[in-house]
Amino acid sequence: MNEHSRVLERDKLDIAEPLSDVELRLPAVLPRESYPIETLTPDARQQTRAVGQRVTRPDGRLHGLGQTKYIDDLSFPGMLYARIKRAGIASARIKRIDTSAAEAMPGVMAVLTGKEIPVNSFGPSFQDQPVLVDDLVFHAGDGVAAVAAVTEQIANEALEKIVVEYEPLPAVLDPVAAMREDSPKVHAPNSNIYATKTIRKGDVEKGLAESDHIFEDRFSTQMIEHVSLEPHAAIADWDANGRLTIWATIGRITLARADIARTLKLPMSRIRIIGTIVGGNFGGKNEISQEPALALLSKKTGRPVKGVFTRGEEFTSTTTRHPIIMDYKTGVTNKGRILARQIRLVLDGGAYCSWSETTLGKACILAPGPYKIDNVLSEAFVVYTNKTMTGAMRGFGAPQVCFAYESQMDDIAKKLGIDPLEIRLLNAFDEGSPSPTGQVLHSVVIKESLRKAADRFDWEPRS
Repeated sequence: MNEHSRVLERDKLDIAEPLSDVELRLPAVLPRESYPIETLTPDARQQTRAVGQRVTRPDGRLHGLGQTKYIDDLSFPGMLYARIKRAGIASARIKRIDTSAAEAMPGVMAVLTGKEIPVNSFGPSFQDQPVLVDDLVFHAGDGVAAVAAVTEQIANEALEKIVVEYEPLPAVLDPVAAMREDSPKVHAPNSNIYATKTIRKGDVEKGLAESDHIFEDRFSTQMIEHVSLEPHAAIADWDANGRLTIWATIGRITLARADIARTLKLPMSRIRIIGTIVGGNFGGKNEISQEPALALLSKKTGRPVKGVFTRGEEFTSTTTRHPIIMDYKTGVTNKGRILARQIRLVLDGGAYCSWSETTLGKACILAPGPYKIDNVLSEAFVVYTNKTMTGAMRGFGAPQVCFAYESQMDDIAKKLGIDPLEIRLLNAFDEGSPSPTGQVLHSVVIKESLRKAADRFDWEPRS
């Protein structure tokens, strides 16, 4: 028996005898700490079936024990903190940017402006959004300069030292007004209307003429911010071989990698993006924002640089849900059967396109609702305004138009004295019904779902 084994044996028997010199020199071994909850691992080929059973999320324990590492929990040796100065004006020309006072501050390691960005534009559809504006300001949340400092406090103080001289320009904030030819052009000389979609089915004018009643209504929705618990955050760092690593909360890292490669004029093979645990997305983190600026600040300083948006920046400088102005003209029979529906949608795209093309298409297709309508005309337009850009948010245009067509269905039912449930059952899709685009629908259970919901709520017919 060696000395170490003798010590262990003596401890097991609880024999109190003095330690020898050899025993005193043995390394101390601390007892292992177990987690508060034992992890259960199923036997091979005997796992519990998941369908119909409660299944534990693999990240649930980490969240519950507070061990999940979000970007703001990450830190690297020598890491700097970045802040971005926002324009604070809806439309303007930048006449001068003076960063000298900020650069002279103790603790400020680098200042970046838009003119230093190799390709100062990005976007998932149109590359119409600058990383930092260098000439024209398109909305109040535009970044005009970025600072990297040894603390966030110093970085914030440095932003106040940056002097920007603006020449205010006419701004357009109403999407309908933005469609007029004489309206100020956000991205002059291009039209403010930058995408359209039209869906035609049957003869809407004939259907309206044959209707017993015509209902015309305008509905509108507002701009909505995602307000994820975790704001936009990223860390950029370069290695000695000129390779860039970015830790980011972005949900679509492949698209982000391509966008960053383009803005920095780097091959994608030299860029690695690590998608961290995301504390809420809902579509708001589907594209890059500050990442190219952090990368260039890191390159300037030779140190890792972290950037975390404030809650205010989340509202002014990240994508929101599209406000839509929705005009509905619906023709129905006396019994509530919809014969025709004419729709005009105007989407407020804000200052940049982002995911507006996708949202436009989905909104236009879904605008007639889940109803059998032989005659449909659905027209949609998305326009630039000098406001916070709109983009991806859960549903991509579907919640807005659903609010409109279901509100009008209630109005029609009330006017005709028909129960709101019955008018929906009368018009709802059946198995094999064609959509407004001609798609033949399968596994249609809308009527069954409505009846089941009515039973659950003890719905009584209303007139």
